[in-house]
Amino acid sequence: MIVTLKSGAKKKEIDQVIAKIKELGFRPQISQGAERVVVGVIGEGNKAVTYKDTFESMPQVEMVTPISKPYKLVSRVFKKEDTVIDVRGVKIGGKNVVVMAGPCSVDTRELVLANAREIKKAGVRMLRGGAFKPRTSPYSFQGHGEPALQILADARKITGLPIISEVMDTRQVELVDRYADVLQIGARNAQNFDLLREVGRSKKAVLLKRGVAGTIEEWLMAAEYIVAHGNPNVMLCERGIRTFETATRNTLDLSAVPVAKYLSHLPVIVDPSHGVGVREFIVPMAKAAVAAGADGVIIETHPNPAVALSDAHQALLPSQMASIVKQLRAVAEAVGRTLE
Repeated sequence: MIVTLKSGAKKKEIDQVIAKIKELGFRPQISQGAERVVVGVIGEGNKAVTYKDTFESMPQVEMVTPISKPYKLVSRVFKKEDTVIDVRGVKIGGKNVVVMAGPCSVDTRELVLANAREIKKAGVRMLRGGAFKPRTSPYSFQGHGEPALQILADARKITGLPIISEVMDTRQVELVDRYADVLQIGARNAQNFDLLREVGRSKKAVLLKRGVAGTIEEWLMAAEYIVAHGNPNVMLCERGIRTFETATRNTLDLSAVPVAKYLSHLPVIVDPSHGVGVREFIVPMAKAAVAAGADGVIIETHPNPAVALSDAHQALLPSQMASIVKQLRAVAEAVGRTLE
């Protein structure tokens, strides 16, 4: 349930509503809109609805709206305006489209720095790189851990690019949080609820990938876990789902972009590299993602894919990114967006 206060409500009046929510045993979640303050009444099940009349009787309250969806705080009903997340000055959401790129796995300092310098020159705004890697086989490369995070931090210091890195386990959150600007939750952990709760306690932005067989509602419910535990800075990432098709690694569900943006105020990012897993199809799907309304794309790049420690077959060259960014900018402008 959400409580919408009248335009111009004073701090004292807002505090009275918050106090009443706590008095009734619920948890308030505040959203400051352009004109009005909206307060979510968070609690188990739909018990809050039984107090609808209580809040409607308060003079500073304009209206009380029950939310029928199981996800509340990430719902477009709770917040009508698009959420814009600021990561070291890079704004994700709203009118702007952001390009993110980098290696699947951090390997050597020299390769990562070469990658970062090239993509920065091309117009990419954020650097991604895996320090911990969830792999199907226990014998596959699992990531270099903290040394990889240190390399990413060096790349940020040299290029200014904010960094995104995956966290796989609750025990890793504090470590990755210390280095990264955005914590990535991978597809295999999309319903790891303990991990979602833990990153919800972080102040860092979160890139939440859709599960390999997850529905859009399950994806939004995973985001709800993070937001409900105190972290509103969540980006949804469509990265392809598992279907019977074998021509591509996954089936990139671009219909999820407008659906998610209709249901939720959170920014939506598309990962065409994992979505198709075939080098030749990545750029067309990146352009299609921007046309569909994505707030950003995340693309795997590596200076020498032949020596990449994972996902070599879907890594593009950093030198290709200047042309790709130019193409994506043209698509963004065609649909009334901007790409810095």
